Amino acid sequence: MTADEIIRIVKVAVGLGISRIKLTGGEPLMRLDVADIVKGIAALPNVTDLSMTTNGTLLGRYAEMLHANGLKRVNVSLPTLNREVYGKLTGGRLEDALDGVKTAVNVGFDPVKINMLVLKGINDSDIGQMINFAGETGAILQLIELEPINITSAYYSEHHKPLYEYEEALKREALEVETRGYMHNRHIYRLPNANVEVIHPIENTEFCTHCTRLRLTSDGKLKPCLMRNDNLVDVLTPFRSGASEEELAELFRQVNAMREPYNKE
Repeated sequence: MTADEIIRIVKVAVGLGISRIKLTGGEPLMRLDVADIVKGIAALPNVTDLSMTTNGTLLGRYAEMLHANGLKRVNVSLPTLNREVYGKLTGGRLEDALDGVKTAVNVGFDPVKINMLVLKGINDSDIGQMINFAGETGAILQLIELEPINITSAYYSEHHKPLYEYEEALKREALEVETRGYMHNRHIYRLPNANVEVIHPIENTEFCTHCTRLRLTSDGKLKPCLMRNDNLVDVLTPFRSGASEEELAELFRQVNAMREPYNKE
């Protein structure tokens, strides 16, 4: 999709009452027109929140411009502070990602969240160091449990580590524990030196029952469920064929009517 197509399709969604938009990928900062996309979406009436998930390696370069164009907050994927491990996991430079986090905080994104996918035997011993880094930079650390999605069963078995033991330790140390009811009762632990959020696997009944998200894929399809690819609705082809905004809105209504909990029991 072009930047204009993305903005105009989002405009249809906003007209139906969707007000919170997240740009993700892949890596959204690979698009040379990402600043135009941000500016166009931020200018739409009734958009109350515009955020982005990124690996952060280009964020130091673009953070100030994105913030000025209307991006409000960012999530940065950062699995470790170990340079060698980071290189093996991502193929990128740790220094670029760290610069991205620090620059994002400095230009005024609020909040800046660090997404740490916990992998047994790879980075599970780095959690304490990551908490300290979050506290030092003013970011929020999100500990994310590995899910059996788009990976082999062997990889999952080798590297999955439940987060409950960490959560018990966080609970003992926390000055306050906040429950995010609208985010499936996710807990935020407010420690003396940092805030830590724990994200358990989403393939469960509670997540599916309360899910209100709708995704627009990079090739212009509306996707009502993260777990499925057999119920997508093409919105880009009708758009390029001259469909009216009301006809496009009807496609949004159709896909919303197809929504059902993936995990029902």
